[in-house]
Amino acid sequence: MIHPNRMLASRRNNWSAGRGFALLSAVIGLQFVALAEFGTATKNSWPMFRGSPSLCGVTPARFPEKPALKWTFATGAPVKSSAAIDGGMVFVGADNGILYALDLQTGRAKWQQKTEGLLESSPLVWKDSVFIGSGDGYLYAFSKSSGELKWKYETEDQILGAPNWVKSPDGSAVWILAGSYDFFLHCVDSATGKLIWKYESGNYINGAPAVSQDGKTVFGGCDALLHVVSLANGTKVKEIEAGAYIAGSAAMAGNHAFVGHYESEFLCFNLEESRVKWRFRDRQFPYYSSPVVTSKEVVFGGRDKQLHCLNRETGEPHWKFATRGKIDSSAIVSSDGKVAVGSDDGRLYILSLDKGTELWSYEIGAPVTASPAAIEHWIIVGSEDGSIYAFGN
Repeated sequence: MIHPNRMLASRRNNWSAGRGFALLSAVIGLQFVALAEFGTATKNSWPMFRGSPSLCGVTPARFPEKPALKWTFATGAPVKSSAAIDGGMVFVGADNGILYALDLQTGRAKWQQKTEGLLESSPLVWKDSVFIGSGDGYLYAFSKSSGELKWKYETEDQILGAPNWVKSPDGSAVWILAGSYDFFLHCVDSATGKLIWKYESGNYINGAPAVSQDGKTVFGGCDALLHVVSLANGTKVKEIEAGAYIAGSAAMAGNHAFVGHYESEFLCFNLEESRVKWRFRDRQFPYYSSPVVTSKEVVFGGRDKQLHCLNRETGEPHWKFATRGKIDSSAIVSSDGKVAVGSDDGRLYILSLDKGTELWSYEIGAPVTASPAAIEHWIIVGSEDGSIYAFGN
């Protein structure tokens, strides 16, 4: 949860771990190694929140042509975590603090691991590791195949946003990024869990950090700023005023970042010029969900119970789709131009991207605040009724 009444901290210091980071300063100008085949969405893999490090929410897969419920799995606690799908397995957390690894075809549990806090964070799969943040303040790394704990890294408060990943500047390692309610963005080594650097913001970090192709990470927080940070050593590149605290995760596309905030605006930031390029305001309702960014559109839900589609370049409205409940779920878009999103009205929807026409819906009956995950002909989503739902052809 967001706690907007907590006083904003005035601290603006950056922290780094170890003397070795003097060496990294020399490579700040280098571009990071291009994203590899692991850790990004493919037709048969959705390995992380929003599908890829840019957090754009687009999959190269197609949704089921005629979706049918294939299985459900009961966790016994609300599921707000968004699933990761990789290697024929589904990984998802629940508010009981348990990370579940399920068989994609049958929904049967292969393993489960308990943490000491709720799991609103979404898992990240990288090769044979699954990373997830917990309400107990730890970032965990488990074996994908066995569920064995590899390591856990302690922050000073809960981690509700999903982790992200990036290759180190020399390409020799993978680093994991996670924001915490301790005000810090943490960067740790994926193999050992040891701190690489951490960057201090002015308040809670609730969302996931987005990663750009030019060696930066971008995130918003309850300090009402959009932070742009060097991935090489965790130093501040710039801060841009957002005007209100940001609960969701920004999506990156080129030199632009897209995110909404709690004062009823959705923003497009021009990072190169350090300014807001356009603002969208409809009614007096906050935007909590993270956006989908395609080559032409931006799609996001609001607590006004509507899914909005805007022109990516201008912010002009294209269409909006009304549900009977607020939309904190973050939509995803398929390769054949369909949008999937959950709503607090208890339904999972599939719409056409071009017109926002409803193509299909399924009544789960309890709020769907988790974001759907998809691979070819599969959609997986959790619900606050405590179950995970799998839809296939």
